[in-house]
Amino acid sequence: MSGDDLRARLDEARTEGLAIVGAVTDMASLEDARIRVLGRKASLSQVRSGLRDVPEEARKDLGRRANEVTAEINRALAAKEETFRSEEIERRWKREALDVTLPGDAPPVGTVHPLTKTIWEIVDVFVGLGYRVAEGPEIELSSYIFDALNMPASHPSRSPQDTFFIRGRGDEVLLRSETSPVQIRTMEAQDPPVYIVCPGRVYRRDTQDATHLSGFTQIEGLAVDEGVTMSDLKGSLEHFARAIFGRTLEIRLRPHFFPFTEPSAELDVQCFKCKGEGCRLCKQSGWIEVLGCGMVDPHLLEWVGYDPERYTGFAFGMGVERICALAHGVSDIRMLWENDIRFLDQFKGSP
Repeated sequence: MSGDDLRARLDEARTEGLAIVGAVTDMASLEDARIRVLGRKASLSQVRSGLRDVPEEARKDLGRRANEVTAEINRALAAKEETFRSEEIERRWKREALDVTLPGDAPPVGTVHPLTKTIWEIVDVFVGLGYRVAEGPEIELSSYIFDALNMPASHPSRSPQDTFFIRGRGDEVLLRSETSPVQIRTMEAQDPPVYIVCPGRVYRRDTQDATHLSGFTQIEGLAVDEGVTMSDLKGSLEHFARAIFGRTLEIRLRPHFFPFTEPSAELDVQCFKCKGEGCRLCKQSGWIEVLGCGMVDPHLLEWVGYDPERYTGFAFGMGVERICALAHGVSDIRMLWENDIRFLDQFKGSP
């Protein structure tokens, strides 16, 4: 093949190659076009292969021309590729564009658990009356749970059916069933006067249902001083009940029995739903039982070395789950421990 023929075929390959590249419409077909115009079977490659048969004096000129055609086609391919990339970026900008003036999606914000809020509210009431917070171990000695609290040997709470005893330690070590041992330990550690509230976890062998748990939160209170009377107890609990349930509600003390207080009573609060008229919440009685209380039995004072002829005191104890359920209208106290976000979300923003 003569040099003129190769030069003509180079021009044809250039025109054909640029036409093929120019007709490409997307990135997917661009690689196919590259193979068609620059591949081994392309016209340009066949022309370059024919250069070996051209006389040497014409080979350099034709080789330079072939390189120019190849470079021109490569530039056309690169330009097409750049165009497609720019178009894709523009489409992505439109597809993924964000309006920065719109409010963002706020992350979910938690809140304080309703039980924790209730503990804070109750403790705050008594701290405002001059009490301080006292805490103690959840694993206790039976002497602090039973003997110091005037529990007779026949009392049901001494039975393994009612109390969680620690295996291998006889009847000496157990999970506390109330926070009263904190009161005993506090009185052992200091002289009167004593004004404390004792929040903490307690454990009992109760069958779990809508009103009972095997592990729950209790708050007990103790006041020991000279001249403390039953009227001081009533006044303190009336202040507490109205602060938690409503300032217009009436309260009453109903006689009861506890081994560690004498006299003993149950505190009832006028039903805050029906205002004493009778409803499902108060079981048509008009009153809701809230806590147990009474004057400290002299046995407890003698146990810690206080003079019962000089000092008197009162004590009270309540289940926080029950108080929380009553205050917020929760029908089943187990819901407070199920960690159901749908339930807990209802307390967001509550005081």
